[in-house]
Amino acid sequence: MSDTELKDDATPAPAADEVSAQRLSSAPVESPDQTGIGVLGWLRWTWRQLTSMRVALILLFLLSLAAIPGSLIPQNSQNAFKVQTWKNAHRGIAPLYEKLQLFDVYKSVWFSAIYILLFLSLAGCIIPRTWQFVGVIRAQPPIAPANLTRMPVYAAWHTDAPPKAALAAAQQQLRRRRFRANLSGGAVAAEKGYLREVGNLLFHLSLFALLAGFAWASLASGQGGKLVVEGGGFANTMTQLDDFTGSRFYGPDDLDPFGFKLDGFTARYQTTGDQIGEAREFTAHVRYWQGSDSSRLTAGEIQVNHPLEIGDSKVFLIGHGYAPVITVRDASGKVVYHDAVPFLPQDSNLTSTGVVKVGDYGQKDGKKVQLGFQGFFLPTAPANFDANTGPRSLFPGAAAPTLVLTAYAGDLGIDSGLPQNVYQLDLTHLTQLQQDGRIAKAKMLPGEAWALPDDYGSITFEGYQQWATFSVSHRPGNAIALSGAVLAILGLIGSLMVQRRRIWVRAVTTPDGRTLVELAGLARSESARIAEELAELAVDLQDDAPALDEPDPADEDPEPDPTDGGPPAPAAAPAGLASEPETKE
Repeated sequence: MSDTELKDDATPAPAADEVSAQRLSSAPVESPDQTGIGVLGWLRWTWRQLTSMRVALILLFLLSLAAIPGSLIPQNSQNAFKVQTWKNAHRGIAPLYEKLQLFDVYKSVWFSAIYILLFLSLAGCIIPRTWQFVGVIRAQPPIAPANLTRMPVYAAWHTDAPPKAALAAAQQQLRRRRFRANLSGGAVAAEKGYLREVGNLLFHLSLFALLAGFAWASLASGQGGKLVVEGGGFANTMTQLDDFTGSRFYGPDDLDPFGFKLDGFTARYQTTGDQIGEAREFTAHVRYWQGSDSSRLTAGEIQVNHPLEIGDSKVFLIGHGYAPVITVRDASGKVVYHDAVPFLPQDSNLTSTGVVKVGDYGQKDGKKVQLGFQGFFLPTAPANFDANTGPRSLFPGAAAPTLVLTAYAGDLGIDSGLPQNVYQLDLTHLTQLQQDGRIAKAKMLPGEAWALPDDYGSITFEGYQQWATFSVSHRPGNAIALSGAVLAILGLIGSLMVQRRRIWVRAVTTPDGRTLVELAGLARSESARIAEELAELAVDLQDDAPALDEPDPADEDPEPDPTDGGPPAPAAAPAGLASEPETKE
């Protein structure tokens, strides 16, 4: 009885095409009781994805993109004043930028997330690869394949030298070329190019060190800013810093004890040509001390990109401007104010704006009065101002310094106890002075005075001094990050230039009593170097295992039998070395 007769008629047999399709399908067999991979399985899958090269490259690319806003948008950690100025100029979008933490990019949640994920990805990639590389270093080169003729590069010849002598000479020649050579199983196995993987690991380790350096710098760094006028000084304390940004492991109590005095400032600009007005030199001439003894001074200079290193801190020069020297007298001629007031540059020609707050003016008509002035300082003023553009400097150097001011009287609000911006006037309780029914204003040259209306006294423009802004930075991880960057470049060069390659040499006795020497080479990447090395090795081996002259097949069978239906026999290899590199797709 056939098998088909034993089957139930109600159950149709599967079609042949359906059975074949099931056999060809690579899809997993579905089971009604099959469950998911579970929490542990998902964790393993996530870890494999995170430590893959693809994800690491994606995270590195995202980190580069995330750093772009930090270069284009002012950062609180670098210059808080620029951040505030930017906010005032872009009041509509500034709240959105604050929510996205674009003014503190390198401390933001999203930047830290990318940073930490890349850190973990590199760690998960380096550890197994390092362990695997250690195993490769400790292991012997792989034994020769059974059929060397299948290798991309191959050479062979016959010799009368014994196989042991040929193999010993081959092993010596390979070691002389800095190959790791091992004689086993009647063949010499040699390998070279381990520095390629060393360079690869060095690149990853250096990148890991680079990220670690940045992480350490963000956790143990601090930065403060200070504006100093010529002739003034500065001590690295919280009471004298204009602003300070610390970190988790670096606070006000960790500031390095030092200080300096700004003796002078040199600013030089291009005076001719297409680049007129471009800066050519900014140099701050200082005398500094370290520790608590401020009497032991050392002369020094601070230039752009050439900071002054004092202890573990660096003092950078980041800004420059002018401070008009102003004297205010009351109606009786008493000096009630005298100081150099820093004005802040607004353009490349150092058109500067500023305010003067005279809080100790005294009383007038039995009431306490305070005076306020705001205006422009022009290093090189034109003869006449354009009514549309207003006061504008023509050149950043002080070729024709001019001070333009308007005056206010009333309450400055400095006695309210609320903090104020020293570069802005609170006009809430101030009244602008009038002169001849028009706004009281004056344009003064150095040495000129302006008699204020309503018998408020006078204000004199005595001259000007220069000021400079400095950034005091403490970043302990910079050396680690710099070393990591340099080593990463060296590792990348090594991984790209060095090529991993293997060579095998086999010598066996043929039935006719001669020795057949075979050489084969294999490179892990396409390169002509393996063929050149194999040819050089074959030539050098001729001294110890010279090739025999092979008979010409044409002399043995000059005319093949035309009655033979098969193809003619292939010609034997000519005497000497025969090597031809091949490329496999």
